[in-house]
Amino acid sequence: QVQLVESGGGLVQPGGSLRLSCAASGFTLDYYAIGWFRQAPGKEREALSCISSSDGSTYYADTVKGRFTISRDYAKNTVYLQMNSLKPEDTAVYYCAADGSPLVPLATICRQALEGFRHFGSWGQGTQVTVSS
Repeated sequence: QVQLVESGGGLVQPGGSLRLSCAASGFTLDYYAIGWFRQAPGKEREALSCISSSDGSTYYADTVKGRFTISRDYAKNTVYLQMNSLKPEDTAVYYCAADGSPLVPLATICRQALEGFRHFGSWGQGTQVTVSS
């Protein structure tokens, strides 16, 4: 069974840090683009970052560039999102998702995701991040 499970969310003060984890089971991430997304109440889902498993290239939305870092542990089949300098406006439910295609390079999938016109096929259940003093 294909499954993505996020963890690591919680309550943090402004300026603090959190590391989110996205653990995959039932499939290997080797052939997928893995993205992190978030959705705040009353707002549309936002693509934050993506990593291409084929070449390790990473992509970020302008809103998080320089503050968030995506990485992957191949042995653990897990993708991480290190979030630093958190702001109250980062409060949202954070999701990881995976997508792949034999016809589209993974780097292209990542770019399409950050541009907002690629729907990822497999999603985790989400983890809440609250930034508040």
